[in-house]
Amino acid sequence: MPGRVSTRPSTTSRISNKSSTQNFASRKSTASPAAVIPEETPTTTLRTQICSVFSDAQRTTASHRKLVVSLRKIQESCVYEPTRPGKKSQKEFDEDDFNVEIARCVIRVMGVKKSEAVGDRLVRFLGLFLRHANEKDAALVSQPDMDETDSIPETASTRLTSHILSILLQFLGSKEKVVRYRATQLVAHIINSLDSIDDDYYHLLRVGLLKRIRDKEPMVRVQAVLGLGRLAGNEDEDEQANDGGSDDDASGLLEKLLDVLQNDPSADVRRSLLLNLPLTPGTLPYLLERARDMDPPTRRALYSRLLPALGDFRHLSLSMREKLLRWGLRDRDENVRKATARLFRERWIEDCAGSRLIDGDVSQGAAAGPSIDSVLELLERIDIVNSGTEEGIGSEAMREFWDGRPDFQELLSLDDTFWDHLNPESIFVARSFNDYCRQQGSGKYESMVEDKLPEVTKLAFFLQKNTNILIEKLRRNFDRSEGEEEEDSAEQEFIVEQLLHMAKSLDYSDEVGRRTMFSLLRETLAFSELPEVITKLVVDVLRDICGDDAAAEREFCGVVLEAVAEVHDTVAAEEPLVDDEEESFHSAVSAQSSDTTPTKKRQPKLLSTDKMSIDEDDEVKAIKEIVINMKCLHIAQCMLQNVEGTLQQNVHLVTMLNNLVVPAVRSHEAPIRERGLVCLGLCCLLDKNLADENLTLFLHCFAKGHDALQLTAVQIFADILATHPSLLSSPEADENFKKSVNKMLTKGVKAQHTPEVQSAATIAACKLMLTSVINDEDILKKLVVCYFDPATKENAGVSQALSYFLPVYCHSRKENMERMAAIAASVMHSVVEMSEDLEEGEDMVGLNLVGTMLVDWTDARKLVVQDEAAVSWNEAGKEDQAPNGDIHLDLAVSLLERAMNNTCSKEIGEDKKAFITMLGKLCITANSSTEKLESAAVLVTEAIDDKIASEASSRNALNKLHLALNKAIGQAGKARKNHNDAVAQDDLTTMDDQEVDESKLASDPDVKRESTEANGVEGTNDSLLEELLSDDEDEDEDDDI
Repeated sequence: MPGRVSTRPSTTSRISNKSSTQNFASRKSTASPAAVIPEETPTTTLRTQICSVFSDAQRTTASHRKLVVSLRKIQESCVYEPTRPGKKSQKEFDEDDFNVEIARCVIRVMGVKKSEAVGDRLVRFLGLFLRHANEKDAALVSQPDMDETDSIPETASTRLTSHILSILLQFLGSKEKVVRYRATQLVAHIINSLDSIDDDYYHLLRVGLLKRIRDKEPMVRVQAVLGLGRLAGNEDEDEQANDGGSDDDASGLLEKLLDVLQNDPSADVRRSLLLNLPLTPGTLPYLLERARDMDPPTRRALYSRLLPALGDFRHLSLSMREKLLRWGLRDRDENVRKATARLFRERWIEDCAGSRLIDGDVSQGAAAGPSIDSVLELLERIDIVNSGTEEGIGSEAMREFWDGRPDFQELLSLDDTFWDHLNPESIFVARSFNDYCRQQGSGKYESMVEDKLPEVTKLAFFLQKNTNILIEKLRRNFDRSEGEEEEDSAEQEFIVEQLLHMAKSLDYSDEVGRRTMFSLLRETLAFSELPEVITKLVVDVLRDICGDDAAAEREFCGVVLEAVAEVHDTVAAEEPLVDDEEESFHSAVSAQSSDTTPTKKRQPKLLSTDKMSIDEDDEVKAIKEIVINMKCLHIAQCMLQNVEGTLQQNVHLVTMLNNLVVPAVRSHEAPIRERGLVCLGLCCLLDKNLADENLTLFLHCFAKGHDALQLTAVQIFADILATHPSLLSSPEADENFKKSVNKMLTKGVKAQHTPEVQSAATIAACKLMLTSVINDEDILKKLVVCYFDPATKENAGVSQALSYFLPVYCHSRKENMERMAAIAASVMHSVVEMSEDLEEGEDMVGLNLVGTMLVDWTDARKLVVQDEAAVSWNEAGKEDQAPNGDIHLDLAVSLLERAMNNTCSKEIGEDKKAFITMLGKLCITANSSTEKLESAAVLVTEAIDDKIASEASSRNALNKLHLALNKAIGQAGKARKNHNDAVAQDDLTTMDDQEVDESKLASDPDVKRESTEANGVEGTNDSLLEELLSDDEDEDEDDDI
């Protein structure tokens, strides 16, 4: 290393300050509009040495460090004087010569294509050298007491960096994309390699790179955002506020990068920004929303690289933690799900364990071992009470946690102390571990969970204890006075729910444990204060305990209905008995129609005298009765959801139907009536005759009911028809009833003012059409038009259902595809009318895309089953089995007829243009009906002669179809001729073979003998008779002699 700086004059002598802020407006003229390339000079020894270093650097990156040291020595020999007088140096070359030669090599890199790895190696080598050289020069001139605010002195390396950047800035606006790419790449690499840069070039680089983020080439934009991401980290907020708003002023750098992050069409650009933008409170929301990016690698980069580098996850808000987990674990890409699971079970658990190490007075350098307390804190940080529900993400997150952390599996201990002090986090740990082990299906995990969990009897005791605590809290809340604060029971409800979830997976082969749990659940179900979620879980566990056979099902229904009677008796217990009231289930349930139920029908009796009026006690009692009746119906609903037998064969179900469900449906209280309607629908699923009798009722509810009732009615109706399809699809079905069903579904699909009803009706129509229960073309047309209607774009349920239904429906059956082809022209006409009626600010899908989708849905090549012989998709794709093109021929005839009938003038309309454009996309094959081919060809010829297409694109579509039809007709005629010739040749061959066989038979003695035997017994008998007769004649002659 030289001892002092050379006294030779340098190219520039000024001081650079990284933190200085200067107005860029005065520097606009410094950038040259065209690149200035130095003239080629004669070869020198310095050039030979530098070129040799660059030549070696482009071969491999393994020798870069050694080559950097060699190039640094060459630079020192040109810039610094030798420390020893006898040491050789490059006296004939100075710093300018070295900089020119380095710049000459840099210019040679500009033309290297992106696919060439040598370009990337040279860029990496140059960045490594500049960093090494700047560090060495900074060490020579550094002062021990220099703080960060002092100016950075200019050195030979900073001058070399400025010289290289001045050349690269000229190439940023080149017309060649390769040159722009390499220049931007090298600039970005230099920015990310150096700790400081000259203030003048800092502003110039900002402007140049900001222009490149709008480049038409994604590879250039990627390199631009890599450099700007580093500059954005050093952006001063005051500087942004004082600068102008244009790109030339380079203002608002961070805002522009955030806009690119959200709107750039290239996934590589968005991913590069995601990983290079500074992590600040302002940028964090924009970075985290990339969890919903369309590109799977970008989403994976967020979970695998950005979030682990973010620091403690507890700095995120609670809602953001839940969203990140839900989006990641339910992502459609498997790699994203794996990255999210790894983040949860490794990084987030370490954050919780690390904080406990600090709180526990343990050295921060110690490793955080597995700890159940850290798991409990992790669950608390994701609000497990809300995220641990059936729709929440807690169960999925803990399943991934147990799957990737076997050390925590061994560490978990579920002793009596654990069960005596339950909280939401601890019980969810036990429940999730139990579910994970049960789902594995391995003997190892089964034995592990059996060893850790208590037996059924003990678990029933813990369940009873926590249920009693819950009931007490609920009763205290119900009986509290107006001034008292309501006691929070959500956590206790969550604990009971998790215990019931665990009870569903237990083995009830132990009769003692089974009876204990059965009795407990039976008593628990009779509590009227029990929340609905827990009630449903209790009924589900009771169903599992009772068994699966028909007798067990009847026992289950009887037990549940007894609990219903006890719940309803809570109302009667607080009232004086009526004379005609009995203490039976029948009387208790039918009390809805007695004097105790305040209905509109009874109101005139209460108001008939002036003395009586409804006071507060009567209102409270009426509300309580409604609540109890709703509770009874909910228990019955949960029971019906667990029953699979026939309604008429279960006396308990018949009793419940007559005494509970029917009175509820006839009730004047809207909540009771709606829940009774749901129970009636479930009963109809168990009995076809009952369903047939009540279908009209559900139609009436949909026609006359409010939005919630319409939603319930259409869901029930779809389930009934899906369970009993013969009610609508059989030949004996009433035509008027079919029309009513079609009218209901059509009205529901058009109900844009109620998105929930429209979504339910759309899903119902899709289900019924997929199962061939409904085959109405009008409903199919309404569904297709609804799919393209911009008014339904905001209804995600409708869009998602139709996106799945339409291709599956058309490609699954040939009849469905023919039905779609029959309505395609009418659909296109309706879509054209919608596009013409669009209001300002509305947009919809293009007509060309609509036509392409209609053609795709009617393409016979995509049929899963091609014909009655069940030719599969793979077999249909073979060249020797061309698909039948009759469907597209029918579509072509339909489109041509509409296009020709609408020809009122020579001006082509939007609908006609759309029809003709579709004709050019049809698939015409020779394996089609000859009559249909010829009729379509005649129509096309007539359309061309009439000149219905005035635009070149439309004429090309007609000519393309005409050529395809003529080609198909020719191939079909040739195939028919070859078939006839083959048949005739087969006949001649068969005749020749028969003659040859006969000649062989005539000459073969064995065959003669066989043929003689084959002629029958008659010939043989005649010869024998002749022989016998001749023998008799010979004997007569001998006697005469």
